[in-house]
Amino acid sequence: MADAASLRDARAALLARTDVVGADLRAGLTDVADRWLTELLGDAPDVALVAVGGYGRREPAAGSDFDLLLLHRDGVDVAALAESIWYPIWDAGVGLDHSVRTVQQAIGVAQEDLKAVLGMLNARHVAGDPELSAELHRQVFAMWRRDTRKRLPELVDAVRARTERSGELAFLLEPDLKESRGGMRDVNAMTAIAAAQVADGPDERVRAAYTWLLDIRGELHRRSSRGTDRLVKQEQAPVAAALGVADVDEFLRRLFDAGRTISFATDDSCRRAMAATRSSRWGRRTKPVRRPLADGVVEHDGEVYLARDADPATDPILVLRAAAAAAQAGLPIAMHTLRRLAAESAPVPEPWPEAARDAFVEILGSGRSAIPVVESLDQFGLMVRLLPEWEHVRCKAQHNAVHRFTVDRHLVESAAEAAALTRRVARPDLLLLGAFFHDIGKGLPGDHTDAGVAVMPAIGERLGLAPADIAVLTTMVRHHLLLPDTATRRDLADPTTVELVAAAVGDRTTLELLHALTEADAAATGPAAWGDWKARLVSQLVSLTAATLAGEPDPVVEPTLDPAQLALAERGGLGVDVSGTQVTIVAPDRSGLLWRWAAVLALHRLEIRSARAESVSGSAGPMAVTVFEAAPRFGSPPDIDALRTDIRRAYDDPADLAAKLADRERTYAADLPAPAAPPDVLWFDDASRTASVVEVRAHDVLGLLYRLTRVLADHGLDVRSARIHTLGADVIDTFYVVDARGAPITDQSTRQVLDAALKAACQPS
Repeated sequence: MADAASLRDARAALLARTDVVGADLRAGLTDVADRWLTELLGDAPDVALVAVGGYGRREPAAGSDFDLLLLHRDGVDVAALAESIWYPIWDAGVGLDHSVRTVQQAIGVAQEDLKAVLGMLNARHVAGDPELSAELHRQVFAMWRRDTRKRLPELVDAVRARTERSGELAFLLEPDLKESRGGMRDVNAMTAIAAAQVADGPDERVRAAYTWLLDIRGELHRRSSRGTDRLVKQEQAPVAAALGVADVDEFLRRLFDAGRTISFATDDSCRRAMAATRSSRWGRRTKPVRRPLADGVVEHDGEVYLARDADPATDPILVLRAAAAAAQAGLPIAMHTLRRLAAESAPVPEPWPEAARDAFVEILGSGRSAIPVVESLDQFGLMVRLLPEWEHVRCKAQHNAVHRFTVDRHLVESAAEAAALTRRVARPDLLLLGAFFHDIGKGLPGDHTDAGVAVMPAIGERLGLAPADIAVLTTMVRHHLLLPDTATRRDLADPTTVELVAAAVGDRTTLELLHALTEADAAATGPAAWGDWKARLVSQLVSLTAATLAGEPDPVVEPTLDPAQLALAERGGLGVDVSGTQVTIVAPDRSGLLWRWAAVLALHRLEIRSARAESVSGSAGPMAVTVFEAAPRFGSPPDIDALRTDIRRAYDDPADLAAKLADRERTYAADLPAPAAPPDVLWFDDASRTASVVEVRAHDVLGLLYRLTRVLADHGLDVRSARIHTLGADVIDTFYVVDARGAPITDQSTRQVLDAALKAACQPS
């Protein structure tokens, strides 16, 4: 009997079987629905029940709707029949997208509604009169092919708009499997373009990628009562395990690889769709452009092809020359050319000839145009063939919200950013190569910097670089984080800071390369990795280091405070300035100010993203200047007057701050997940001769800076300066501290006590 309970029970029994996954699960859900709907419709004449969309493609998941079209012939009253179908579906708890139309009415809707016609292109007869379903199929496809010139641009615009809304699947930590660029809807768009007979349909690689997304979606729906298509972080490990993948990183690599495969193919399909709308099929068009670009490489109709006499088998550098020509011209490499290069290219001799190395640097030096070219080489396995180390970073996830891209794409983006900075350095080729390889160790075991340093000599030798150039590149890999880490975590006024950087860098040429690499790396990482404050600190560190390398005596440290902040300190007394997300607090210096200010900001729901504390001379004596970058944890900004009042009150009487903050912490701590790694405390004895440098690395939580600085104050330590650095969900807080005598902390037992107290402070109370 086709009632709601029978459908509900049959679906539940199937979904309870964890041995039924992937294509078997989709087939089972389709068969259950088809049999039930066929029985529900019965033998009603002159009607047909047609599945469209995902159900029409036989691709349902546990949370998918039934997309149904009830077709009927003219003059047939089907109102009662429709209700007898729709209501049992709703009663069974299944979502429903439904319509009741004649064939001509359905075609009329399809002519006006892109979503409707895309669904009907996947129409599948389920029950009733098969001739009605067949007639709909014939007319929809005829209409789609007839109206291609109008509908294809509309479809391409929809693909682009969806990318703008949902981002790119391959570079999202929690992607939408359906809507993101490289997701399931892109494959459906490719299929629709192929139905217009202007491009090939999805090939074997795309179909395999699509199947993997369907498999993931199937298990995600099975675990979610809401049928979500967004693969959130907490579901990734269980879904991976259900599909037989034990390692989450490998699971994500396969997911991101699938998204990249689909994105690349979708771009080609959309490009051909737009070219078709300009073809002679709809009238006269200009003769396709054909012009030489390089030896054996030509442009034809906006794409890069091999010349007629080019032979990849006897010209091993042709692949790099073609890619360089494409990047410099800003053109895509034709799919036919990529297939031929992948199938026929001879290996590049090792070490690479100068022409091969020059072509590779030319690719990187083309800036943003290099990105699609490198992606096309990667899609056809040519990047790994050229650089075997590429395999380790391909589609490797970076579990950090600061990073926008997978490791391999980050390297390409870094080189593209570096291309705009080549005029600032004496060796632009080394800048481009350093940017491209600086994180090459991230795909290997152990610390990524150490791993990169270990493999860089072999890479340099393969590229045919001189030993001195290999040494510079290895230094760039070893110290690619040196400048930003030092500038944001160390006191630039301490001579030891600059001395250590100068010793590590060694010469002015390497220093300017590292400076440009730092900027390119940060720009490629994401907006949170760079800003005016960090840029100013890095530039100051570079200037100081350059002076030291040049042997200039006692380089002058520029003030890190701006004129307004210095003027506030000069006036003396307690002053508070709030400008956007920057909060500056100036007060007569005394012990324990930093923890007071941190507590007040936390009580006002301000999340401290960075902070720096300085001591300057004012008219009334030493003044403590603390500059915070802070934004509301959620909701609207706090009341500025109330914030100022509480800061002034805390300066005189901080007694109730701890209790208030503890209450606030308990409110928010209950629902917080455990951090992925425990906190760590590090001491750097070579970072300063006048103070101890202690660094706390921990998961960011409400009130953390308050608790850490309170621990230091309670143990009788004076914070000479501080650098607070937030990286995604983690913080690295660095403190220059001295004891009551003004001396560094050298006693190991004292350090052990502080270590334990600081680690304990990293846990909410």
